[in-house]
Amino acid sequence: MSRKTKISLPEADLIQAIRQKQRIGSEALYDMYSASLYGVIIRVVQNQELAEDLLQEAFIKIWNSFDSYDEKKGRLFTWMVNLTRNLSVDKIRSKDFRNNSKNQDIENSVITIDEQRNSSLNPDLFGVREMVNKLKPEVKAVLDLIYFKGYTQVEASEELGIPLGTVKTRVRLAIISLRKLFN
Repeated sequence: MSRKTKISLPEADLIQAIRQKQRIGSEALYDMYSASLYGVIIRVVQNQELAEDLLQEAFIKIWNSFDSYDEKKGRLFTWMVNLTRNLSVDKIRSKDFRNNSKNQDIENSVITIDEQRNSSLNPDLFGVREMVNKLKPEVKAVLDLIYFKGYTQVEASEELGIPLGTVKTRVRLAIISLRKLFN
C-alpha cells in the first residue's frame, strides 16, 4: 500500500513521535525533510546513487541517535543537516570511496555528470542560496566551501589563503546573520 499524501507535523509533535518511536514520526520525518537532506548530500558527494544511499543511511542514523538531539541546543532541522553533512563528508573522505572513485570507468563518469546536470534538487528551491547571497562576500566564500562543497575549516583556510581563526570567525558571523534572516 502506498501513501499519496505527505505527512507534516509541528516540530514539537514530530520530536515527541520520534522519541516514542512511533511510525507516524518516521513517516513525517521523511516526508518533511528528505528533499532538503538529499540536497545537502548531493552537494557534498556529487553522485546521485551514492546520495540516495547516504540519504537512507542518514535517516537511520537520525532515528537511532535521536536521544542525542537536544531541543535546547538548536532546531531539529539544523541538527539533522549537520549530522547528514558530516555523514556525507566522512563518506567522501573514506579510503573505500577514494579507491572506488579512482577505479570508475569513463562511461559511468559521463552518466554521473549527465545526471548531476539534470538534478532537480537544489538549495535555491529552499531559499538557502538566496540567504547566503545576502551575506558579505568574504563570509559567503567560506560558507560556499564548507557547507556547499564539503570542505573542512582547515581546508577552507588553505583554499582561501586565510588563517584558520578567520575562517572560524566568518562561519560564526554567517550563522548569526542567517539566524536573523530565518527569524
